[in-house]
This record gives sequence, structure tokens and C-alpha cells, in this order.
Amino acid sequence: MRSLDVYFGAHRAGQLTQGDDGALVFGYAHAYLSDPAARAISVSMPLSAAPFDDRAARPWFSGLLPDEGARQRLAAALGISAGNTFGLLEIIGGDCAGALSLHPSGTTPPATASGDVDWLDDARLAQVMERLRERPLLGGEEGVRLSLAGAQDKLAVCADDHRIGLPRGDLPTTHILKPRIPALEGTVENELFCLRLAARMQLPTADAQLRRAGDAPALLVRRYDRETRGSTVLRLHQEDFCQALGVPPEIKYEAEGGPGTTQSLALIDRVCARPAAGRLEFIRRLIFHDLIGNADAHAKNHALLYRNAAPDLAPLYDVLCTAAYPRLHKALAMKIGQRNMPDTIRLEDWATLMPPGRTALRLLVRELRGMATRIGDEADRLKDDLAQAGITHPVLTTIRKVIETRRQHLLRIAGR
Repeated sequence: MRSLDVYFGAHRAGQLTQGDDGALVFGYAHAYLSDPAARAISVSMPLSAAPFDDRAARPWFSGLLPDEGARQRLAAALGISAGNTFGLLEIIGGDCAGALSLHPSGTTPPATASGDVDWLDDARLAQVMERLRERPLLGGEEGVRLSLAGAQDKLAVCADDHRIGLPRGDLPTTHILKPRIPALEGTVENELFCLRLAARMQLPTADAQLRRAGDAPALLVRRYDRETRGSTVLRLHQEDFCQALGVPPEIKYEAEGGPGTTQSLALIDRVCARPAAGRLEFIRRLIFHDLIGNADAHAKNHALLYRNAAPDLAPLYDVLCTAAYPRLHKALAMKIGQRNMPDTIRLEDWATLMPPGRTALRLLVRELRGMATRIGDEADRLKDDLAQAGITHPVLTTIRKVIETRRQHLLRIAGR
């Protein structure tokens, strides 16, 4: 049997063990359970003296790791099986999404030290980004223990207004650096545009900037699960909807059996600090994803953020106009009503997301009309502002055409 200590911030919350048969078990530490301030690491694993078996532990801890091809390449670089969740976390689990970190059992994580960052000049940053394709997250490189979920190559880094660096030891990272997706043109500019447009539409959104790694653009996204107080970086806990619902990351799409809007809204109603506001916010995000042509808003791209005991929705992240790329699937990751093709969705489909009654329907129509009316002008102004800052790409024109088609459809079904 092998084990890792699971830390929630500075507190040892429990232990993750792997049996001889490969099964995972997570158990809360007795000392942690006796602390009145103790918090569960997940909605799917509430505080309990009884351990959680593989059916509960594996989906949650696997959700801390990269998805799909990135996980395969990481495992190959480390010389272990891609299905070995424990083995991967043993190597790269020092700085995960949220407030957790995993360490060899019996060891005490070193105190975080301010300034413990290997700052990179332009040449070294370009070299790091080149290595990222072969070794996702730089897994296994000396002193680097970083884990992030998602299918796209990315790297957790420390950053300020002028520098980007790699943390050493257990210093929390502050940003995520995302290079372009090689097979798709303009993904950095695409995501930058979509995130900034979301902010202009008054949606809580992760802050993003365009940086360069050598000659290539990269997106630098401020981590919403980190908070800086003076020189100290604090980890804020978060979990994506798959983790909260106990769903393995391999089935994150509704068409594969993953969570859809019904399960997502029920989760918000059950656990969020302000469920009514959270429900409306989630629906507004679905409208925005539809308007910008993002078919990839699956359950791992929605998350809960714990600033207090009860969570709120985390800011928007991983937002891309997938409709700009003909090779990508057009069906939505989550159905609206019973439909997943954007141009077939009717007002009655959107109405299934709301409580029954005329008041709720009027609120829905107001949101559909309001967002569809505003987004065109906001997109035009944003495109102009980016151009003045020297950020241009043909994909932005394509996105604007997608938005125009989608907003006209919403205006038609909402009765203008």
C-alpha cells in the first residue's frame, strides 16, 4: 500500500492511499475532523470518519490531472501508466487547482518562501514553452510539482507585471500560461477576446493578458483560486462540476453521460451560498457561450469557488469560440432543453432552465434579448481596442461573424 498526505492549505486534511489492487481510498484525518473549522475537500466527499472508496476518490483526484492527450503525454514522459492517478499525483501534486496539495506521507510540506521563483528571461521562457509539448506541466523536471486539469497544454507559473517564472518547492503559483493550440490558428487571440468580451458583458471572468514566449503568443491568465495578501499567496479552494458531482473526467461531456444543465442547476441549488443568484448567473453564462459559439462548455469548465464555507460559482475560464474552427464539433457540450445544435434551439428549450411561470419566462426573455442586443456593439468596441493595442488576428473577424449569426437567432426566438 502507498499513501500521500492531502493538505488543505496548511492543514493535513487526510490521506490518499493506493491498495495493491490499484484502488484508491481517501480518508479524513481524525485530528482534522476534530477541528471545528475543518472543511470538506469536496461536495462529493463530505466530512466523515468513514473513508471514501475508489468510486468516490478516483473521480475527484483524477480531476486534478490533465485530460486526454495531455495526460497520455505526461504519463509517457514520466514513464508510468496514464491510468495511474496516484502515481501521477505523487510526482506533480504539489500545487493543484484549489487549496489542496499532496505530499509523501510523513513529510511536512516546507513553508512557502517569498521570492522562491526562478524568473525566466525571454529566451528561457521560449525554451520552456517548447518543452511543454513533450512534457506537459514540465512534469518530473527537478523542483517542479504542478498539476492542472484540462486537455490543452498549459503551465502554472508565477508572474508579475513584467516577469514570468517557475516556482520552486511549494510556493503557490499565481497564473496559468497557455500557448496556442498547434492545430488551430489564433487560439490565444480567440480566448483573450472571448474572456474580455465576457467581462464587458458583466460576467465574472478570469483576467487574461497576451504575452509572448519568443516569437509565439501565449495567454497569461490570473488564477482565480489564488489570493495575494502582501507578499503571501494564499490558495483558495475550488472544484469543477465533475468533481463536485463525483463524475470521472473522462465523461465530462453530457453526450458521454456527463453532467448537463439539469444536474448543474441542481448542484447550484443544493450547495451555493446564493442559489437563486447562482442559477441566474449560470444561465447567463450558457447564453454567452451560445452567443460566442463556444460548444466546449462542459462540466469541467464550470467550477465552484470556496471563499467561505458555502461556495459561489467560480469566474469564467477556458472560454473559446470553437465555432471559428470548422473541424471542431458543433454540438453543445450541454444541451439546452433537449437540443444541442445551436441553430435549432427554441425559446421553449431555454425555458426549461427556468422555474415554471410567467415571471420566470419574462426574466429569461429579458436576459436573452439584453445579452443578444448588447454583445454586437461590445464585440466591435473590444476588437477596435485590441487592434489599438497591437493585437490582431483573422480569427477575430470570424468570431464577430459567429456572434452576429448567433445573436440574430436569439433575437428572433425571443421576439426581439
